[in-house]
Amino acid sequence: MAQTPRGHVHTESLGIGKAIAVLTSGGDAQGMNAAVRAVVRVGIYTGAKVYFVHEGYQGLVDGGDNIKEATWESVSMMLQLGGTVIGSARCQDFRTREGRLKAARNLVKRGITNLCVIGGDGSLTGADTFRAEWSSLLAELVKVGGITAEEAKKSSFLNIVGMVGSIDNDFCGTDMTIGTDSALHRIMEIVDAITTTAQSHQRTFVLEVMGRHCGYLALITALACGADWVFIPESPPEDDWEDHLCRRLTETRLGGSRLNIIIVAEGAVDKHGKAITSDDIKTLVVKRLGYDTRVTILGHVQRGGTPSAFDRILGSRMGVEAVMALLEGTPDTPACVVSLSGNQAVRLPLMECVQVTKDVTTAMNEGRFDDALKLRGRSFQNNWNVYKLLAHIRPPSTKSGYTLAVLNVGAPAAGMNAAVRSTVRIGLIHGHRMLAVHDGFEGLAYGKVEEISWERVGGWTGLGGSKLGTKRTLPKKYFEEISTNISNFGIHGLIIIGGFEAFTGSLELVEGRAKYEELCIPLCIIPATVSNNVPGSDFSIGADTALNTITTTCDRIKQSAAGTKRRVFIIETMGGFCGYLATMAGLAGGADAAYIYEEHFNIRDLQVNVEHLTEKMKTTVKRGLVLRNERCNENYTTDFIYNLYSEEGKGIFDCRKNVLGHMQQGGTPTPFDRNFGTKMGAKAVAWITGKIKECSRHGRIFANTADSACLLGMRKRSLVFQPVAELKEQTDFEHRIPKEQWWLKLRPILKILAKYHIELDTSEKAHLEHVMRKSMSFESNI
Repeated sequence: MAQTPRGHVHTESLGIGKAIAVLTSGGDAQGMNAAVRAVVRVGIYTGAKVYFVHEGYQGLVDGGDNIKEATWESVSMMLQLGGTVIGSARCQDFRTREGRLKAARNLVKRGITNLCVIGGDGSLTGADTFRAEWSSLLAELVKVGGITAEEAKKSSFLNIVGMVGSIDNDFCGTDMTIGTDSALHRIMEIVDAITTTAQSHQRTFVLEVMGRHCGYLALITALACGADWVFIPESPPEDDWEDHLCRRLTETRLGGSRLNIIIVAEGAVDKHGKAITSDDIKTLVVKRLGYDTRVTILGHVQRGGTPSAFDRILGSRMGVEAVMALLEGTPDTPACVVSLSGNQAVRLPLMECVQVTKDVTTAMNEGRFDDALKLRGRSFQNNWNVYKLLAHIRPPSTKSGYTLAVLNVGAPAAGMNAAVRSTVRIGLIHGHRMLAVHDGFEGLAYGKVEEISWERVGGWTGLGGSKLGTKRTLPKKYFEEISTNISNFGIHGLIIIGGFEAFTGSLELVEGRAKYEELCIPLCIIPATVSNNVPGSDFSIGADTALNTITTTCDRIKQSAAGTKRRVFIIETMGGFCGYLATMAGLAGGADAAYIYEEHFNIRDLQVNVEHLTEKMKTTVKRGLVLRNERCNENYTTDFIYNLYSEEGKGIFDCRKNVLGHMQQGGTPTPFDRNFGTKMGAKAVAWITGKIKECSRHGRIFANTADSACLLGMRKRSLVFQPVAELKEQTDFEHRIPKEQWWLKLRPILKILAKYHIELDTSEKAHLEHVMRKSMSFESNI
């Protein structure tokens, strides 16, 4: 449903004379507070009045002190808190017309005609009912003298925008709901901890995760920890699953593994709708195989804890979009949900999403499991297909006759090992011989190459760094040696996992094809670097882990600053010339400023920032956080900025500085990086297998076209292969960054949330899209 683009409306006056209420309802989810904070601050920024509704719909019905005006400071220090600060409650009263009449009166009396609801599908359906009845509720209130005709006229229509807060990720139409990523963080922390004890005792662990009607958490957990089996409600196992499961567990043990992990969603059922419980599975394993088996039910741990960087940024972005959608709403716009598709904010008709979500449950209840999987959307299906490949298919006895080599290039990044594991295993499933190259291009030149087996990469998903070893060396000076080794080891295709050097190294290999025929083999690059500076991809493996490390550190530093009062911290992040980490950590950590190379700044800008912090110290929020990308400016160094702030802030605030350094490259990979690495590896092998067959002539491989050397990147909503030669045009080689970067559009949000008066860039407008059409058109693409 195309709408006229809003272009550059004066966003700072968009809300004058309007009032917005925000409430959280249903089960809590980490990241809800980030969304509340963004709604409040962006609402105030546009000139609107913003109200908190405490205790969800119950507060809306009860009124009184439950509905309070919010201020800028009232949402300070909320970003890093789990749960919902304004409270949530299950509310029976709102289900009755009587209750909704009270709620309507409470809103009309305060002049509130815009409602932002953060919750699950039940909460959002309630909001839609409320909106549909609005005119009749007002008419009844006027009739019984609850409100005046004048008040009813002023509040003639109610705008509603929803944001989905649910750890289950069970809402159709949105890629990720607020809280899902954080819940995965909690689950993976526990799985990692359990893995060590299971290995010590050679145990089998059955882990039950939340998800009564949706298997998303279970599925991603299984992919991210390399589980032996997963049970999800959308796709029950075949009738002989008991035999298959026992055979699978035995094979894993015979392959040298000391443990088995089985993941069960709480709503798991068999083909006949009979529940499959964790205790049933334990009994089966003990009885048939005699393995020492333990059950762990994770329960409410999954809802708790601090939100991940992703959920904070998601909540903040959705909050901004929700305010814009409310303020642009007319009586004719349907109630909408703001959500994320790929990395783009989208608006979807609320009731269409609710309908598709209900259709999934209906399909499962009626035993139409294939339909249920389709309705869950493309991303869910892709995850399920990769899981089935890795967990249920064994390498074939007939070989393909092809040999693939995998190597890591550049600096280590968390998630590289997950990508190597999936590349190796999917390669073996295709019947290829798989070779591991140690120490990057240098290792390929020196012949540090060995065959790698299925068992060898077991347990690699959760390991940080690079097990194969990685170097920044480029291949040009080793062409002779590399060509010889490609020939000696009979390599037919190369999968290169790494950062900017992987990209430039591949360009060199493509150029070398003219002179060395051995280099005429298909190449695939998988971007993996904490800096997220590889052209052709919006995200690279490792960036999410680094971002979470920085965010956690910023939380601790802010806590320290809040204790001492009047203190400003200046933190230096990695990233080379790329400001991705500084900007995103600024959004996730609630920074006052983030200095990056891509956005030029001068001494006057620094002065404005100091004055801004001086003003901030006069409020109740007496602390500051400033991020600086390591190479944002050669003269305005971290020391310079620290000295400047210290001098200018004398008597008002004092400064501390922190250089985070290499801790940003370490640590165990986040669930996102494990899953992303796993999917990228699987996709790369499928592509390169096709390319090798395409370039095969009489038993020899000859690939010298541009499309035989591609980079696999995530672009907006999908994974795409792009010839490296074409990406050359899009690259600033001097500064090792892409010429265009999507996340720069998020910088105004960072500034607005830090109380700077700037125009919000609204040129990329989120149009209202239809879910029904989206899910149907997708089916024809499969």
